[in-house]
Amino acid sequence: QLQASGGGLVQAGGSLRFSCAASGRTTSGYAVAWFRQAPGKEREFVAAISRGGTSTTHTDSVKGRFTISRDNAKNTVYLQMNSLKPEDTAVYFCAAKGTSYSVVYYRFDHQYDYWGQGTLVTVSS
Repeated sequence: QLQASGGGLVQAGGSLRFSCAASGRTTSGYAVAWFRQAPGKEREFVAAISRGGTSTTHTDSVKGRFTISRDNAKNTVYLQMNSLKPEDTAVYFCAAKGTSYSVVYYRFDHQYDYWGQGTLVTVSS
């Protein structure tokens, strides 16, 4: 089971850090990603990280502002979000996919097996 935390209300230009923790299993066997869904919009990809943590990718709209990382010793994946903008307002979800490939990440939501409950971020202007 995945549990995401760290959401909240922040002013534009501020920062937040999300955590995605796994209970009952180790995250080291999983590639992990963050997705988000803004009000009235479809869910979109934000960032992904390989099982080993050496490969990452971020969608263009967050490059240079958001950073995905992981600490497998703590069974946790993070999303550091800086320079937040009102258009970043959304419910953010973490997702995990079991994989034997340590350097591969996945960008599509249908590729993921497990999902967290979502955490809301509201960025005020």
